[in-house]
Amino acid sequence: MQISVDHFGVAADGREVRAWRLEGDGGAVCTLLDYGATLQQLLIPDAAGELADVVLGYDSMAGYESAENAYQGAVIGRHGNRIEGAAFELGGKTYQLAVNDGRNHLHGGLIGFDKKIWSAKPLETTEGPSVMFSLMSPDMEEGYPGNLKVNVTYTLTSENALRLDYEAVSDKETVINLTNHSYFNLSGHGAGRIDDQKIMIEADEITSINDECIPDGGFLSVEGTPLDLRQLTPIGQGVESDHPAILAGKGYDHNFVIRGADGTLKKCAMALDPKSGRTMTVYTTLPGIQFYTGNFVTEHTAKDDATYNKRGGFCLETQYYPNSLKHKHFPSPVFQAGDSFRHTTVYAFGVSK
Repeated sequence: MQISVDHFGVAADGREVRAWRLEGDGGAVCTLLDYGATLQQLLIPDAAGELADVVLGYDSMAGYESAENAYQGAVIGRHGNRIEGAAFELGGKTYQLAVNDGRNHLHGGLIGFDKKIWSAKPLETTEGPSVMFSLMSPDMEEGYPGNLKVNVTYTLTSENALRLDYEAVSDKETVINLTNHSYFNLSGHGAGRIDDQKIMIEADEITSINDECIPDGGFLSVEGTPLDLRQLTPIGQGVESDHPAILAGKGYDHNFVIRGADGTLKKCAMALDPKSGRTMTVYTTLPGIQFYTGNFVTEHTAKDDATYNKRGGFCLETQYYPNSLKHKHFPSPVFQAGDSFRHTTVYAFGVSK
């Protein structure tokens, strides 16, 4: 295993951004950026041992700071996904957030964790090479209370799994809901639409949504709907359905309620690319997972001069349920002062047999 670091670019504010390259004993390689604690590249072997980069991204800071960048590969915080009305109540006080998704709040605000330059520390572990990214989010940044210390550690294991360990703690009661927003295409990041790739999610229901893609507090059984992904199913089979939930999301953009979630590391999803034979199995300690099919990605040129468009990649964002601050029966992303957010998500890669 090996860790190396190199200059990646210069941010608009003049600060240097570095690229950390991890090489695992299983043949996988990943590149991570200080900017957004971003997964910029992930080389995974196919059934013939040929490597391809399976995450969407950019090869310059201009790309990452452009309007076309839809959170590619970044760590999202303080609160991933949507908060209805861009406000929440905590301890009898109302906190106003940025309105950046219709009338709602999305992915931590105007300058969320995805747009920060994190400090980085390389680590050699028994599992494989690691980099720990750290950030201090000050009290009331983007409207959130509490000084929040955050660490996100990426580890590339010898079994070609990418493990993300999240830890955060605040000095005040606050909201913490961290995730990673990588877009995957198991044929390769520039291979075009993902319709033929198959997905399975360990969920019997989703959190039902309104026409703004906001959970309304209810649950919808997936039985008999295009949201029934309990068996490996081609993404293209249901992504253009006229089912009301698919129309509301303009494709898949839904929080799936992970079956049996209890805070331990559990398998929650799997993806398969019949063309390359690559598989990806997702494990998490969190209770929900957002399956998103790039419905709002607009056509543009990205790394390796590839053209990205709608449906060019899919996201599997592990999380507390969106809009849980409005629905007290949902698992809570509220943490008291001194209580740690500690969660793990693993993306494990292999080939179909």
